Amino acid sequence: MDYTAALCEQFHLKPWQVDNVISLLDEGNTIPFIARYRKEAHGALDDQVLRELSDRLCYLRSMDKRREEIREQVTALEAMTDELSAALDHACTLAELEDLYRPYRPKRKTRASIAREKGLEPLAQAVFAQDPKGESPIDLAGGYVNPEKGVESPEEALQGALDIIAEQLSDDAGIRKRLRVVGEAQGVLRSKAAKPDEDSVYAQYYDFEEPLRRLAGHRVLAIDRGEREGFLKVSISLDPGKAMNIVHSVALKGESPCAQAVTKAAQDAYDRLIFPSIERELRSSLTEQAAEQAIKVFSVNLRHLLMQPPVKGKVAMGLDPGYRTGCKVAVVDETGRVLHTGVIYPTHSQAKVKEAEQVVSDLIQKYGVQVIAIGNGTASKETELFTARVISSLGTGVSYMVVSEAGASVYSASKLAAEEFPDFDLTLRSAVSIARRLQDPLAELVKIDPKAIGVGQYQHDMPKKRLDEALGGVVEDCVNRVGVDLNTASPSLLSHVSGLSAAVSKNIVAYREENGAFRSRAELKKVKKLGPKAFEQCAGFLRVPESGNVLDNTAVHPESYAAAKALLTECGFTLQDVKQGRISSLKEKAGSIGLAELSSRIGAGVPTIEDIIKEISLPGRDPRDELPPPLLRTDVLSMEDLKPGMELTGTVRNVIDFGAFVDVGVHQDGLVHISQICNRYIKHPSEALKVGDIVKVWVLSVDLKKKRIGLSMLAPKDDHEG
Repeated sequence: MDYTAALCEQFHLKPWQVDNVISLLDEGNTIPFIARYRKEAHGALDDQVLRELSDRLCYLRSMDKRREEIREQVTALEAMTDELSAALDHACTLAELEDLYRPYRPKRKTRASIAREKGLEPLAQAVFAQDPKGESPIDLAGGYVNPEKGVESPEEALQGALDIIAEQLSDDAGIRKRLRVVGEAQGVLRSKAAKPDEDSVYAQYYDFEEPLRRLAGHRVLAIDRGEREGFLKVSISLDPGKAMNIVHSVALKGESPCAQAVTKAAQDAYDRLIFPSIERELRSSLTEQAAEQAIKVFSVNLRHLLMQPPVKGKVAMGLDPGYRTGCKVAVVDETGRVLHTGVIYPTHSQAKVKEAEQVVSDLIQKYGVQVIAIGNGTASKETELFTARVISSLGTGVSYMVVSEAGASVYSASKLAAEEFPDFDLTLRSAVSIARRLQDPLAELVKIDPKAIGVGQYQHDMPKKRLDEALGGVVEDCVNRVGVDLNTASPSLLSHVSGLSAAVSKNIVAYREENGAFRSRAELKKVKKLGPKAFEQCAGFLRVPESGNVLDNTAVHPESYAAAKALLTECGFTLQDVKQGRISSLKEKAGSIGLAELSSRIGAGVPTIEDIIKEISLPGRDPRDELPPPLLRTDVLSMEDLKPGMELTGTVRNVIDFGAFVDVGVHQDGLVHISQICNRYIKHPSEALKVGDIVKVWVLSVDLKKKRIGLSMLAPKDDHEG
């Protein structure tokens, strides 16, 4: 297959872009490295496009591998023809390849194979030939009666022949392809209650039908799960007339004494063999597409969650709420170092509550706590009320935020947490994690399996390998986009840096512990098992604030240091000016000379020059700082306080196919349905919202019994208008 042509057509790219990306991937370069440091080679494509292109290239290569396997296997059977070879060459999907291979695939015992063993293949061929002047099928069958082979009568012989014809029609790649197309365009999915008298969350699908082409992905996944759990019976229907016309177009060859028998075989082929298989394929395709869409939504949500702005430079307190076992407390300094851990009981007796208030007040004053992170699990609401009361009594300007503790227990029980905090029990580790999530969401959340973070839908129903690949790619992209401090990063954070394995990441930390802080990027070359290729891939994404070379604290790659110095010289600056922040006019001076002219003078591409200017203008910059800060609170509401029409400010916690969940500070997230997000038509909520967005909403409804809050982002119309 011509991979370049296929990828150019799908991604609307030029051949040179695709050729260069394929070469870079084959040379062992990572997606983040290609996206950031090889922009000239591919026209500055972003990491998401590069990752999709890489995935598609893998698919095309695996398809070619399968194509050759089939070719070899059919050739070994001495069944290869010019027509089949051409069909294999032109197959565009794995499904088409498998359809072509189907007649030659080893089969378990079937009615047709039993008939062949009885010597009925010639009879089947004679009947299927449908000679207009030939004998009737029963007369033809009379010559194949053979009690020794188990054929006792002409009727038995004919039935065996029809079984062979049915299987032959079932194996026809053209019939299957056409039926699949018709099914996708005109098929209808129906679901019925498997247990009509039993109520469940799947009740809306107890009598449901919808054309496949209009079926939303989240409905497919819900129906699939309902079927697995035994609540639903699901089927797909096609117009039988249209379906049989397709089968007859191959099976029937005009007027003949055998036409009626072949028609019977065609009906049997469709009912018993073809349609059940096509139905499974259509269901499988629906599930695959729905899963891919869900993975895409999960990936987008995860990206925005990981890229939420950190609350930098503040001492933080983490509260992991609980009833019986109390609320776990952890205080961490500005760098995340643990200063204190303990347990309080703000939901127990009045004496215990007073004691807890005193403990928290003392800790705030002793360590200068500026922000408090409260986990949103069991007893979160009571802990939030308690925290708001303490903050109000102190009057010191402390604020708090309820953070998702999804995955905190997974992390706390992990080997990684045990290595990081060997002296803490599981619950105290969780409190530390909650505090750090507020300080730097990315650095803390990379320690947790992305599936446990809770910003997707039906994630436990997804193909594990595909989900892990997609979410792993998101984590890798985010970590490398932000950059990592070489002297403070944990092994788990380092392991997501381009070119660094888990083993090399541990070696970096071991080197740091043995030799002290890194003084330059070049010192990385001394780390065990970190070779030239790994250095090339990782160096630009690692920051060394302690380095004497200010470029070591930017995203400028060491391979471009000479270009950066030449650029500064051309514009009348030095590295010392960069260090002292005296290059505010760099962009203007570069612009007056012209980027194309500078590119010619210093021998670096225009995209590289643009990146160098951006990076050295703000050494140590964090792209997350350009986003709106997280919403911190000092007071608290309850669901009972909410009334329809009330205006609130909230944080988007999850974006799903049919809307978004927004935290408005009442412990229970409210749902903004897709129809209530904006005044224009949108196909998916992610077109208008992302996780972490701060939004203004209005209360539509409050159901205290079911704990449901309906919200709208559309401002209510003024009753006095007009």
